[in-house]
Amino acid sequence: MAANLRTSNMYYHFLLAFQFLVLLQTRSVSCYQYKVGDLDAWGIPTSAKPLVYTQWSKYHTFKIGDSLLFLYPPSQDSVIQVTEQSYNNCNIKDPILYMNNGNSLFNVTKYGEFYFTSGEQGHCEKKQKLHISVLSGNGSSVDSPSYGPSALPEISPSYPTVFGTMPQPPSSSPPPSFPVFMAALALFAVSALVGGIM
Repeated sequence: MAANLRTSNMYYHFLLAFQFLVLLQTRSVSCYQYKVGDLDAWGIPTSAKPLVYTQWSKYHTFKIGDSLLFLYPPSQDSVIQVTEQSYNNCNIKDPILYMNNGNSLFNVTKYGEFYFTSGEQGHCEKKQKLHISVLSGNGSSVDSPSYGPSALPEISPSYPTVFGTMPQPPSSSPPPSFPVFMAALALFAVSALVGGIM
């Protein structure tokens, strides 16, 4: 009878550890990094795909925590964040944000409408521009203006492109799923030990 009690106690602790693991996994938030244009890098649209960025943004739903990766030859192009008026008029003077390293990462940190164009003269007029909407839970994007999200190109991940592979900075921590698995395993081990002692 004592053996049956220990066995059922061990299963009980295993079940608790499993529920803890499931709870941690469901609490995690999924954020995505989108390569702007997918297979088409950031550049002047071709005659075959003149509205590549307009179409691309329609097929993606963006949320806070996501990021946009603009890939382009750094000596030939750049990307700037602009106001809606500058976007519509292709005014590239006084941008909100200027990036020119060829591996530019824009992090979405607020709800709103965001407007981007090339920082090179004449490129915006050739439809090298992007408009995205980041909607709040109620479907509105008017909660905040299009200012504020930051670009952190120095932490851009490795991404194979026609321009080569971008180096990835060293990481001091394992992927997020590893600690969750280890925490669940440790909880199970402690539960088994405590269950075995009782």
